[in-house]
Amino acid sequence: MELFNPIAKAQEIRSFVERDGLRKYYRVPRAGSWYGGIATADCCGCNLKCAFCWINKPRDNPEKIGHFYTPEQIFNKITACAARHGYRLLRLSGNEPTLCKQHLLELLGLVDKTNYLFILETNGTLLDVDYVTALAQFKNLHVRVSLKGTNAEEHSLLTGAIGDSFENIIDAIALLKKHKIRFNVAAMLSFSPDKNVMLLKERLRTIASSVGEDFEEEYVFLYPHVVRRLKRAGLEPFRAYSSQGIPQELK
Repeated sequence: MELFNPIAKAQEIRSFVERDGLRKYYRVPRAGSWYGGIATADCCGCNLKCAFCWINKPRDNPEKIGHFYTPEQIFNKITACAARHGYRLLRLSGNEPTLCKQHLLELLGLVDKTNYLFILETNGTLLDVDYVTALAQFKNLHVRVSLKGTNAEEHSLLTGAIGDSFENIIDAIALLKKHKIRFNVAAMLSFSPDKNVMLLKERLRTIASSVGEDFEEEYVFLYPHVVRRLKRAGLEPFRAYSSQGIPQELK
C-alpha cells in the first residue's frame, strides 16, 4: 500500500467540500446521546482513510454527497436542535471538522456568543501552530483529539497515512497544552497490543499528567460494512464494542 500525506489529501478533499466559506454537510442536524446529549451536524470529507471507519459514501464520495451551508446556517440548525432537547453541547462529526478552517472558525465565533460548549472532534493532522493559535481565542471550546492507533506504524496501517503524520498529531497535542486549550486525547485501540497502549499512555503523560488521566479508549463497532472493510485491509481487531457499546475481547 502506498502511503499518502494527509496534508496534501486535505487539500484534495477541500476542493469538493469547501466553496466561498460554505462547507458541505450530509446530515443536519442530529440529536444524539454522546456526552450525555449533544446536537450534531455531520460534515463531508476526511483526509484519512481509516479501515475501521463507519462512514461510507460521505467520506469516500464527497464530490457527490451533501449540501453546502454557511456557518450561520449550521449554527442556527444545531442550536435549535440543542434547545429542543435541552442540550448544552454542540459538535461537527461524521468526517473531519478541521478541513475547512475559516468555516469552522466563523462557526466557533458564533458559539462563543452563547452558553453552549462546542466539542471539536478531530484526527489532529491539520492542527499546526497557526491553527491552534486561532483556536485559542475561543472560550466555549473543548478539543477531542482522536489518535488512530498508538504509534506511527499502527497509524499508517489503520489510516493509509505516512507515519510522520502521527508525530505531527503528538506535536499538536503539546500545542493545545501550551496554548491552554481545553482538550482530551482518545485513541482507537482495537488493533493495538497492550504493550503499545501502555507506551502511548506513558508518552502522553510526558506532555501533561492530565492527558494520561483523561485518556479515552476507543474500539471499533463491527457493523457489516466495517467488517467488510477490515477484511479487505487484512485487519483483525483484538477488541471491539459489543452491540451494547461495551468493549469485549475478540482473541
